[in-house]
Amino acid sequence: MITATSSGKRTPALPREEHGVPGRSTSGGFAGALACEWTKLRSVRAPALCLLAGLAVTAVFTFYYASIARINEQAVQPVGNAAAASVVVTQFAAVVLATVAVTSEYSTGTMRASLLWVPRRHRVQAAKALVTGIVVFLTGALSAVVGTVVAWVAFDGRASFDAATTIGQILAIGVYQALVAVLTVGVAFSARHPAGALSALAALLWALPSVLLGLGGDALAAVNDALPYGAGDRFMRVGGDAPYSSATAVLIVAAWTAAAHLTGLYVLRRRDA
Repeated sequence: MITATSSGKRTPALPREEHGVPGRSTSGGFAGALACEWTKLRSVRAPALCLLAGLAVTAVFTFYYASIARINEQAVQPVGNAAAASVVVTQFAAVVLATVAVTSEYSTGTMRASLLWVPRRHRVQAAKALVTGIVVFLTGALSAVVGTVVAWVAFDGRASFDAATTIGQILAIGVYQALVAVLTVGVAFSARHPAGALSALAALLWALPSVLLGLGGDALAAVNDALPYGAGDRFMRVGGDAPYSSATAVLIVAAWTAAAHLTGLYVLRRRDA
């Protein structure tokens, strides 16, 4: 099918979603879409720079966190809490990576090629979300390992170490960061512009929780516990008086992620590239 642009040039129209139409290629199915997204992600510098920045910030933050705890002679706490606390900052490395993975295709026009190659919109979005989620999970867990090692040295005896607890916190950090990356993919598909996506996510993951906790009060604290980072913090940290279980906390984050993903898919199906 051919469409005419405002300049009079004729360009191929983007195909609509196909559901089992005989003889129509889906470019290798979902496996092909995953391979395509992985190739795109690793062929540019921005994702690697985001992940390296996250790793560096984790090391600096955990050293500072543990040093303050040691200097102030705070109560002994699990060493993994330092890495969990650093996520308030380092989650934005995952946000930027996932945002760039989506919005760069809109800004350069390559989203049209992606949708021509894989006409099924849900497959494009799911592949991008899965690839970014896996990459962020692995790098988030690696950053947590580095942060835990740095914090153990800086705590200088003011932290406890239990292998099962520490490994659980490292995996929890990776899971939370992966969910944030998938959430970001959904928001980015909705906004289609990096400024809009990053503004919305900064408000949701940092500004709003900061305001709620800064104002204080049980009611505002309960609202914060229902937000992605509030629930994620309960999921990653050990100790304290949590209003719900770790399983409930990760389900809250997953619910936000699913809502963002479905919203992005709705926009993607309603509007072409």
